[in-house]
Amino acid sequence: MADCCTTDGKKNTCDLAVIGAGSAGFSAAITAAGQGATVALIGHGTIGGTCVNVGCVPSKTMIRAAEALHGARAASRFPGLVGDAHVGDWHSLIAAKDDLVSTLRQKKYADLLPEYEGLTYLEGAVRLNGAGVLVDGTPVTAGKIVIATGGRPAVPPIPGIESVAYLTSTTLLELETLPRSLIVIGGGYIGAELAQLMARMGVAVTVVCRSRLLPQVEPEVSEALATVFHAEGVTLHCGIAFDACREDETGVTVCVKQGGEPIELKAERLLIATGRKANTEALGLNEAGIEQDSHGAIVVDDRMRTSKPGVYAAGDVTDRDQFVYMAAYGAKLAALNALNGDSLAYENSAMPWVVFTDPQVAGVGLREAAAKAAGHEVKTSIVPLDQVPRALAARDTRGLIKLVADVKTDRLLGGQILAPEGADSIQTLALALKFGMTAKALAGTIFPYLTTVEGLKLAAQTFDKDVAKLSCCAG
Repeated sequence: MADCCTTDGKKNTCDLAVIGAGSAGFSAAITAAGQGATVALIGHGTIGGTCVNVGCVPSKTMIRAAEALHGARAASRFPGLVGDAHVGDWHSLIAAKDDLVSTLRQKKYADLLPEYEGLTYLEGAVRLNGAGVLVDGTPVTAGKIVIATGGRPAVPPIPGIESVAYLTSTTLLELETLPRSLIVIGGGYIGAELAQLMARMGVAVTVVCRSRLLPQVEPEVSEALATVFHAEGVTLHCGIAFDACREDETGVTVCVKQGGEPIELKAERLLIATGRKANTEALGLNEAGIEQDSHGAIVVDDRMRTSKPGVYAAGDVTDRDQFVYMAAYGAKLAALNALNGDSLAYENSAMPWVVFTDPQVAGVGLREAAAKAAGHEVKTSIVPLDQVPRALAARDTRGLIKLVADVKTDRLLGGQILAPEGADSIQTLALALKFGMTAKALAGTIFPYLTTVEGLKLAAQTFDKDVAKLSCCAG
């Protein structure tokens, strides 16, 4: 490592200080080191940030475990098969999840630090000052700064919530024993994923949300996923207002109003899954002149610049897309712009996203409503999975594919997929949008038969044809 930002106080100067040692922080630090810059990567707490420690990695391995349970139970969809599965040892499952987390944290974060010349890792609480940053009160002078301190679960202002021992997306997956019943407040992607996960583990789950399940997706997709949840025994209360919540020796009670009628919902435990909050409170942003939005997130422009010259921000601490790959992408841009003159712009028009429910929800580009709001005259096509040969062969037709295109130009504007393993198909549509394909061009593209991604071709054909009247591979 280069003699940069040493902890003995002899030299505390570097080209770039990166505050936060999660996915975004590492991306910025590695990028800058690759440019030959001297970099101080400053962490506070467990190295690796949200994704590897308490987010993507632990939740997705547990979701896969729950899918294994469901897959066994659903074997009877094939005539002549009988299957069943249950949680035999919750502690072993949690231990395996923790082992995976610790292994990846070490291999993909801690072990990388010595591999980059010019990169020094510092640990401590950070506060900004006029010349740079303070790490546990010790000044570190930096030419430029990237803030990547991430976020944490947000808690809604429900009366009584402060007296309830609620769970978050972090603590739910640390439980020593499975609860018998669970209320999930929040119907977004975190709430949806964890609600289905726990239901498949044998927990009686009730989801309550202010609007509808996955309000950010197309209404047809939301409705179809809600049908799946109902079929799996998940109770949904959507379009409600929260009055209060309380806890006693019998469990948790959440008081809501649905259609103006008061309802009391009871369960053993309560999970709060109502989004995330930026980690900004301790950084001294107000004193440093760095603008924040009404939720406390750092406001950045398309070059990842904050309102203070020389200071950039990326990842969940900003008002940008809350996905780990977009955090890493934005942080890379921030580092390159900080060192090379702000020439690179953040581009997310063809950004794919995934919700890891089962069926998975995946999308890219504009929804129908957003396309209309942007001034497009739109046309849409919807293909239910019972028109996709792969789904028929798998005897699993839960889901649909929806495409949105411009009427005048035929150019594809967006689309969403609800399908088992649908996430693996969305990148094809992302590439179609990135390179400006038309619906006609997508419909004429060769796709392999008996794949889920072939459904994109069928959806594109549906703009002009009734695919139910086509033979296999026709068109």
